[in-house]
Amino acid sequence: MSLLSVQHITMAFDNVTAVDDVSFELDAGEILALLGPNGAGKSTCFNIINGQLRPACGSVCFDGQEIVGVRPRDIWRLGVGRTFQVSATFGSMTVLENVQMALLSYGKRLLRMWSPAAEFYRREALALLERVGMADDAKRCCGTLSYGDVKRVELAMALANRPKLLLMDEPTAGMAPAERHEMMAMTQRLVREDGLAVLFTEHSMDIVFGFADRMIVLARGKLIAEGDGETIRNDEAVRAAYFGGQVQPGDVPVESV
Repeated sequence: MSLLSVQHITMAFDNVTAVDDVSFELDAGEILALLGPNGAGKSTCFNIINGQLRPACGSVCFDGQEIVGVRPRDIWRLGVGRTFQVSATFGSMTVLENVQMALLSYGKRLLRMWSPAAEFYRREALALLERVGMADDAKRCCGTLSYGDVKRVELAMALANRPKLLLMDEPTAGMAPAERHEMMAMTQRLVREDGLAVLFTEHSMDIVFGFADRMIVLARGKLIAEGDGETIRNDEAVRAAYFGGQVQPGDVPVESV
């Protein structure tokens, strides 16, 4: 049984269908890229899986449990982590404190902090920072970090709930080429070590073709292609969606998805 099974989800806004009868599955230990031109429905799919939106119809089953209608925080506690295109860290807090806050939330201790928060989950937070290469920066304020390092801290926070599934919305946006590859290589290592499943969107096609095990492509809310890199690279519908069909076989899309 697949870890994540999305079946026939449909979502419309003001009579505009953002996601139209989309179905796909994702197994543990797999990295799946969700691609498509701007407005294809990628963010809507993410928000449905994460519980921020409820589809008009369809099913989202995670680890054998239906999660349509489940609150985002409860989906998070079931083991679905998420990183965002715009990093969601507290710039005035230290790197360590940011991760501790995520651990406090997972432990349901945010409303019962009669002791200083710094006393809780320090060891666990440092262990997570070690995994993403940020333990040496634990005492620095997040507001002083480079953008690539902030993304690493956000990943450590996303691991605080011991996720089985990690949703990554443009995880390398704004990074230099070397940083992009380091981030995805680290994610790939976490997949191998923990058996995570990863669903991600991405603008950089070198990252997509370099790290995704499989890809699905949306256009105008519909799923138009699914398969490995070679299959997607040579798919007529994908080339038409990106470039109006004016691409020779074998060419790779290199701009935004």
